[in-house]
Order: sequence, then structure tokens, then C-alpha cells
Amino acid sequence: MPQRRARPTAHTSRKSVWRRALTPPQPPAEQDPASPADPPSTEPAEVASVVQAVLYQDGVRVSSPATLADTYRELRQQRAGMAWIGLARPTEGELLSLASEFDLHPLAVEDAMEAHQRPKLERYGDTLFVVLSAARYLDAPEQVDFGELHVFVGPDFVITVRHGAAPDLSAVRHRMEETPDLLKLGPEAVLYAILDAVVDGYLPVVAGVQNDIDEIETEVFRGDPEVSRRIYELSREMVEFQRATRPLVGMLHSLMAGFAKYGTDEELQRYLRDVADHVTHTSERVDGFRQALTDILTVNATLVAQEQNAEMRSLAEAGFEQNEEIKKISSWAAILFAPTLVGTIYGMNFDHMPELHWVLGYPFAILLMAIVCTSLYIIFKRRDWL
Repeated sequence: MPQRRARPTAHTSRKSVWRRALTPPQPPAEQDPASPADPPSTEPAEVASVVQAVLYQDGVRVSSPATLADTYRELRQQRAGMAWIGLARPTEGELLSLASEFDLHPLAVEDAMEAHQRPKLERYGDTLFVVLSAARYLDAPEQVDFGELHVFVGPDFVITVRHGAAPDLSAVRHRMEETPDLLKLGPEAVLYAILDAVVDGYLPVVAGVQNDIDEIETEVFRGDPEVSRRIYELSREMVEFQRATRPLVGMLHSLMAGFAKYGTDEELQRYLRDVADHVTHTSERVDGFRQALTDILTVNATLVAQEQNAEMRSLAEAGFEQNEEIKKISSWAAILFAPTLVGTIYGMNFDHMPELHWVLGYPFAILLMAIVCTSLYIIFKRRDWL
């Protein structure tokens, strides 16, 4: 393991993140252990945010310091050791302390503070900064939950900053401690294990999404009215999943090139190529899911349009039938109105009324009613109203 270099101070004023701290924490090794200068108020925050800090030597755990200050001190005392510090949603003071101790670049520290970064790989001198987007499938709500992981990899340290529930790095640590031959390869081996865990975590997500798509296809052809919302929500998750997996392909190839350049163990390079293959496969599956959801959405829109057309046609037919009935009713009402009108006029019983005392008045009225009704019937019949 290479020796840690002395901490320079050239970066302390390059970003506003450093200006937010009035006084960066000093490395504990430069103080008297009994000195009151060690601020006791920071220890509760460390306990809350530091998941675990472990020192390794030749692939074997040698100690588990309780605080960051103890970790710094014990790491300095070891001539060939590695520190693996895991944090979950750390405070600004903790990150500034780590940055001061391990000479982390201000840009990388600011990214780790703010989170919400896209997957990327950046090198700052001897330190690699890796941003990963982990995912897990939640069976109950049938949703994909995404978490963000920031990894600092230096000559003798690995720092993980987790924002979210995924991934489970305790399982990664346990696996590495069970294979000391791999762990003694150094921080690069830990980085490989983290990458492998993140990529392996995608597999249950792929299986869950595939099952969701199968269910959605059934719901589409069954005519479920809520399926459009489910397609949209799953499509949004696949967009985020694609953002998590697609950059990893280029990142891993860049990392493999860097491993070859810096003479990393060949076995570790083979492991990394295997992870790259899995990422490529997962990325292709995610691309396929997006295309499938787009096709399903198109089919669903077509089926909905067809159903709406059928409903409109049924409404039009019902309206046409109703219109025909109205025509018949109106025609018979007009035919019956004619004799009613004639009978009403001759039923007024005025003394001086034409045809009132005419002998042929009654037959004439009846004939007039018959002629009017027959004429109206013929007219309506020719117009297909009857």
C-alpha cells in the first residue's frame, strides 16, 4: 500500500462549500489526545451518520473505530493499512472533516453533500470519485426505489456516502471480509465489490418490471381504465432506471482502462469486465422495457379510440332511432290534428254560421276530414316519416 501524502491546503478556498465552515476540523493526530481541543459535540453526529468505520491490513479487519477521529489516528499508526468508512446522509461537518483528512476535492465533496447527481466517474489526483444510482424493487406498491451512492477511493481509503436505502453495503462488507485474498488487493477491490453489488441489485428490479409489463399487457386488452396511469408511472421509472444504468457502461470501460494503466491486478480486471457485461445486459433490457411500454401505450390508445368510436356509433344509432320515432309521433299527431280542427270549428254552435243548417253539411265535414288526413298520410309516407 502506498503511503498517504501530506495534506495540502491549496483547495480550501476554491469552492463555497469550504466557506460555509468557519473552522475545518483539525486532524486529531496533530493534537494532544488529552487536549480539550477535540470537540465532543461532533461525536453524536458521527454516531448518527457513520454506519461503520473499519481498518484492514492484508485483507483482515484489525479494528473498528467508534468515531472519525479514532479512525484517522489509527490509520496514521498503520504503515500499510486501509480504512473503509461508510456514511449514511452525513452532516456537512463530517464531510468537511473527511475532506480535510484525505484531501478530497471540493467539487466532489460538494456533490456528495448535495446529492441528486447522475452516475459519473471522476479522478482527482490519486482519488477516484464515483457516483452510482442503486435501485431496488418494492413488491407491495410495485414500484422501483432509487438510491444514490457516492464513493471516494484513494490509495489507502474507501469512503462511501449513501443517500437512500439502497444498496445494502453491510452485505458487501461481509462478503469482502469472507474473501481476504480479494480484500487485500486494496481499495480497488472494494470499489469492484460495490459496483458488483449495485449491478446485482438491478436484477430483481428487471424481473419485477418484466412482471409489471406482463400484467399491464393483460390489463390493456381487458380494458382496465386505470392502465394508462400505470403505464405512465412505469415509463417514468424506466426513464430514471435508464439514467442509472446507461452511464455505467462508459464508466466501467473507463475504469478498466485506468486499472490497466495503473497496473491493477489482472484478476480484479477480469471481475470488472464481468460487471461491465452485466451492466450492458441490464441497460439493453431497460431500453427494451422503454420501447415495450411505448408500444403498449400506443396499443392502449388505439383500443381506447376504438372503444370510443364504438360508443359514439352506438349513441348515433340510438339517436337515429329516437329521431325516427319522433317523426312517426309527429306525423300521427299532425294527421289527427286535422279532423280535430274541423270538428272544433263546426262545434262552435253559432246561429249565423255557414253550412250550419245545410243538409249536406255533416257529410261535407266528414269528407273534408278524410281528405285532409289522407293527404297528410300520403305526404308523410313519401318522406319516410311513416
